Amino acid sequence: MTADAAPPREVLGRRFRLLMGCLLLSTLGNGLCFPFTAIYVSELLGLGSRAAGGYFIAMAAASFAAALFGGPLADRAGPHRVGALGAAALAVGYGMLAPAGQVALVLLSGACVGVGFGLFYASIVGVVDAAVPESGRRTAFSVRHIVNNVGIGAGSVVAGLALTGAQAPVGTLRWLYVANAAAAVPLMAVIWALRPSGEAARGGEKSEEAGGPTYRTLLRGRPMALLVLAQALFAIVGFTQIEATVPLLLHDHMGVTLGWVSAVVAANSFALVALQPLLRRRLERLPETVALAAGPVLWVAAFGCGLGAVLAGDALSSVVRYGLLLAFAVVFAAGELMYSSAFYPLLLRWSGEAAVGRASALASLAWNLGTASGPPLGLLVLAHASATGSWVALAVGAAAAFAVAGALHRRAAGG
Repeated sequence: MTADAAPPREVLGRRFRLLMGCLLLSTLGNGLCFPFTAIYVSELLGLGSRAAGGYFIAMAAASFAAALFGGPLADRAGPHRVGALGAAALAVGYGMLAPAGQVALVLLSGACVGVGFGLFYASIVGVVDAAVPESGRRTAFSVRHIVNNVGIGAGSVVAGLALTGAQAPVGTLRWLYVANAAAAVPLMAVIWALRPSGEAARGGEKSEEAGGPTYRTLLRGRPMALLVLAQALFAIVGFTQIEATVPLLLHDHMGVTLGWVSAVVAANSFALVALQPLLRRRLERLPETVALAAGPVLWVAAFGCGLGAVLAGDALSSVVRYGLLLAFAVVFAAGELMYSSAFYPLLLRWSGEAAVGRASALASLAWNLGTASGPPLGLLVLAHASATGSWVALAVGAAAAFAVAGALHRRAAGG
């Protein structure tokens, strides 16, 4: 049986499945707490909105600095060391927030969590790559994307159930933060266990002696610069829009009930899980740059489904309207899988073994820039456009991402 025909279980191997199991547990822990942190700090702890804002500012600043530092460190010391250190910082940071009652401890917790995220995302690409053969890269990164989404979604549901009717929500949340901290410990252990051995370790020593490319050297390469720009655009026009803008668009501009908003979001998550095995072989046959460019094309089609639901209005049955909204969720998920199967394999190929950490850090910083700027831009669109205009604007944004991905494909094809 060839590698292309082998089922994912055989291609990816036991080490990858163990890594993904621990990542699922950790992201489930994140889902337990992250949606409620601002409420926990400002209202339940009684520290006010300034303290809550300070937590997120401290987290963002520390994450930025840690990613810049963690990229070269992962290239020199190995991604497993940096990744394990990042998971440990996450455990400490979330554990610190559980007993917090003063602003100083809240800010220290935010900084520690930020360091954890910065180090983790600067190393996770190298960690995943070390757990799979090269033939399994594209499937591995698609699975990792699904695990992140499913874990956070499931954690949010569990937390919602735990907090429903809670007599002392602050006490319940304290225990959820303890659970979140504990959930990062197995991930720390399994990442550390994925340290390279033999020839791979000696290769890492040679890379350390050589120094490896710098951030500036990487960005001077046109394909890598376009890839980093594409990462930021995908976050701005795609991922943050389905998380932040689309739910508000559905509820406030289209009169969709909260139950149906939840159903659309859930359909997107379920579609990721269902489509991955169906699309795996087709994705592996596509060149990575083609798959990357296909992602925003599918997002344009998805936003077109949303536009169709608006234009249908009351003229057609509600079955058609809500069917188009569910189609939006499924088509958007297909675009996500295109992105996740192509982006990180391209990053690995163009960075080279000596600079995977630095390239991962650049991708993480671009993602953070996108996730910080995407929601305000989406909300600005909603404030000044109708439902029809909002869906059109979202489609135009996805088309802009396609333009960058298309330029990347042409550049790569031209050598």
